[in-house]
Amino acid sequence: MKLLKMNEIANRVFAPEAGEDISDRHTFGIVHWGEPFKKLIDHPKVVPYLVELMGPKFRLDHDYCIFMNEGDTAGGLHGGNGIAGDHWYKYRDGVMRNGLSVVTYFLTDAAEGDGGFGCVPASHKSNFLSCLPPDVRRFERPTHYVVQPAVEAGDALFFTEALVHGTVPWRAKHERRALLYKYSPGHSAWMGSYYDLSKFGELTDQQKRILMPPSIGRRPDVVQEE
Repeated sequence: MKLLKMNEIANRVFAPEAGEDISDRHTFGIVHWGEPFKKLIDHPKVVPYLVELMGPKFRLDHDYCIFMNEGDTAGGLHGGNGIAGDHWYKYRDGVMRNGLSVVTYFLTDAAEGDGGFGCVPASHKSNFLSCLPPDVRRFERPTHYVVQPAVEAGDALFFTEALVHGTVPWRAKHERRALLYKYSPGHSAWMGSYYDLSKFGELTDQQKRILMPPSIGRRPDVVQEE
């Protein structure tokens, strides 16, 4: 029922304008689409993974959606450990940490072969990122090491920007609908602007901590013990 409601809201607030090109549509600020989208800021089943993989002081850096129709193309393979200042993965003394990372929520199915999110598994650990052939990066030549995982509507997928990833051309008859919530460690930022809490209406204290601008000194943990 919640998934149906979210799709109905998306139909209303992100309806294409008359004459608008409806291929590969993006828009920022989906957290303002309504309560179901705001609740995804700190989904209770996702927060423990964010703490484990990014540390206890993570923050939401930015958010947007990707809607695609059959035949649409988008970005080729990109990302990788160290490619940008906050695209990193580290594992030290039994602790895993990631820089800018993404939780993608799917409002529609993507069966194997449909397209959408694709990646080179384990590439966040690679030291040979430049070895990917250009035609593979552009999805012009299929290869066994580029994987497009099957997902169902309602699924969530976590990946670090240190992973080589991209958007495989969409081949399904139905529209692709993906919501991307991008998180950073508490001291770091990708976007040059931050969330204005006054535009959200009511927020929980935990959501306010997640939406804080980047900082280091005395930054509170996202999850507080009751």
